[in-house]
Amino acid sequence: MLTRQFWAGRRVFLTGHTGFKGSWLSIWLNELGASLSGYALAPPTSPALFEIARVGQCLTSTIGDICDAPRLTSAMRAADPEILFHLAAQPLVGEGYRDPVGTYATNVMGTVNVLEAARSLPNLRAVVVISTDKCYANHETGQAFRESDPLGGHDPYSSSKACTELVSHAYRQSFFGMRGIHLATARAGNVIGGGDWAANRLLPDLLHAFENGETALLRQPQAIRPWQHVLNPLAGYLMLAEQLYAGTSVERAWNFGPDGSDCITTGDLASLLAEHWGEQARWSADPTAEFPHEATLLHLDTADAKNILNWRPNWPLTVAIEQTAAWQRAWLSGEDMQAVCRVQIANYSKKIS
Repeated sequence: MLTRQFWAGRRVFLTGHTGFKGSWLSIWLNELGASLSGYALAPPTSPALFEIARVGQCLTSTIGDICDAPRLTSAMRAADPEILFHLAAQPLVGEGYRDPVGTYATNVMGTVNVLEAARSLPNLRAVVVISTDKCYANHETGQAFRESDPLGGHDPYSSSKACTELVSHAYRQSFFGMRGIHLATARAGNVIGGGDWAANRLLPDLLHAFENGETALLRQPQAIRPWQHVLNPLAGYLMLAEQLYAGTSVERAWNFGPDGSDCITTGDLASLLAEHWGEQARWSADPTAEFPHEATLLHLDTADAKNILNWRPNWPLTVAIEQTAAWQRAWLSGEDMQAVCRVQIANYSKKIS
């Protein structure tokens, strides 16, 4: 359960607030009444949810790179947060192959910069570092990953996020405990939702093709992923932050993913979205697709988040697809997209109140 009274007036700092997840989280925290500050690069796409939903109205925004330690530290000290969410990252597997040095710089040393700056904050109590389900050593055995399973990563992006986990663990053990700062990491599965225009992501590519009456081409239609609406893990991050602040013994890694029935192939997901979009929506496998190694099977065990944090993936995949398609149609119709986001957040919040 989320406690509005807890968040009202609470000073919160968010890295990566201009991205897809960060924009949704910024609107939600604003809806809860938090006093919010953000630090991130300029919006990574055009169009971008940050601009379309006027997210800048929801917080004090600083545009900067987390690799710029002095600027980052200055922004964090000025905000004097009680709670820190670290979302800023290079988030794409494909970009990791194209720019491994930049990926490691952002995801590893950028995290070091964030946590090093956090050490100097006098009133900080809780830190949630956002990781990924791809941080595990994935041998594709079919078993769902538990938080205690070995870290790894075949590709630069995945291994850089495993490094993020190790950096976070080291700072928690070496520095934060003695300061009364409680840190946890959150590993989420693939997210979907309105306002994602990132390149080489399934839902944005499908919606772009459907809107233009084109046949969407899928690289790996048989790949299985743990699909979930973006609000599912964001609710987990907020619940986790509340318990960290309270000093509950939750300083560890946490999985946030869908139920097993929502771990389906990309082809099945494309077919479900096509059904919601209309008869003109269609897709096929891309016979010319060439792409570096990417896991074909990935599934998270979320028993601990359910049993200990009392978290649930309250929107199943059918609802996630319905809400994503509805958001996209609202945008194409010229509606107020911040208001649309707030309505979807309010409807989701009824499930956890």
